[in-house]
Amino acid sequence: MRSQDHDRIFLSPPHLGRHELNYVHKAIEDNWVAPVGPNLVGFEADICAAVGVPFCVALNSGTAALHLGLLLLGVGAGDEVLCPSFTFVATANAIRYCGATPVFVDSEGDTWNICPVRLREAIEDRLRRGRKPRALLLVHLYGMPAQVAEIVALAQEFDIPILEDAAEALGSTWRQQPLGGFGRVGVFSFNGNKILTTSGGGALVTHDPALAERARYLATQAKDAAPHYQHSEVGYNYRLSNVLAGIGRGQMGLLADRVKRRREIFRWYQEHLAGLPGLAVAPAAEPPGAQSNRWLTTVLLAPPDPTAGAPAATPETLRLALEARNIESRPLWKPMHLQPLFAEAPMYGGAVCAGLFARGLCLPSGTALTDADLQRITGALKEALH
Repeated sequence: MRSQDHDRIFLSPPHLGRHELNYVHKAIEDNWVAPVGPNLVGFEADICAAVGVPFCVALNSGTAALHLGLLLLGVGAGDEVLCPSFTFVATANAIRYCGATPVFVDSEGDTWNICPVRLREAIEDRLRRGRKPRALLLVHLYGMPAQVAEIVALAQEFDIPILEDAAEALGSTWRQQPLGGFGRVGVFSFNGNKILTTSGGGALVTHDPALAERARYLATQAKDAAPHYQHSEVGYNYRLSNVLAGIGRGQMGLLADRVKRRREIFRWYQEHLAGLPGLAVAPAAEPPGAQSNRWLTTVLLAPPDPTAGAPAATPETLRLALEARNIESRPLWKPMHLQPLFAEAPMYGGAVCAGLFARGLCLPSGTALTDADLQRITGALKEALH
């Protein structure tokens, strides 16, 4: 079967509802196309309500939110910031934007997020070296909540503030509390591939009104209170536009439905790929008290068996088999400590996340997938593995 025989199935495309155009049309009719306006104010209020955090600043990307979040925590040149190695590069890049150095920490095998045991090892070793980390970047990978209780306790024990990277985890919860509000600052992404989108966009949330006020100040070129343009420190052009915020307003009302559908897709894969030799839908279990939005469904292949006669399937052979059917898939994030950009950064552990990268693949998980689409994907996987 040739790839052109079917329409392409994308990994996680945007999925718009019915109401986004109402907000966008209103912005244009009222000439509110500049960065600020009613949609922006309303979108920030919607995010606050969904996350249970009192202050939100909507920004033009999740990366901008990470950068500002680190600045709010006082991260600067020469500092060190604890960070999982198994994450998207934007997490670590934001540390570099501040002139700081990431200190990478391995994952644990249950959630694939930062390992509390390795995290303690990293903190204690940096302290022995006289290098107390300025902050901890806590990532919830693929929407799966990290080991929140253990990690928050460690941060409190060593007095290290948390910047919570929930870019992939909008709608995920721990102990019935939405992720994003467990650190001094939390960030979200509304990029086109996320569970909700504003085309491009992000948000910073906090319980601290002073931090929210400073974030707005820095995000709007750090303009001093004067009738003319006066600036006493470096600022950034990071605010989300009122037009794109209108898309976000329409999307926020869909959050519960979108999480429900992503979780249904995860369960579909679990059921229809069960028993397939050498492949497992993972991570299967959620930590006690946690619920993942299952932003992307991921699979792991069994480690190669040197005694087997035929070569084992790899993530790349599976990806190419799906691509031949016009189905997009993608390897898991390549760990940061294996990236040329961060080759000199400190790393604690590494075998767990390196093993996940070597064996894992992300499957199409968009909420507009039909049962026929899912049957086509699972059928292609079964054919490739038999």
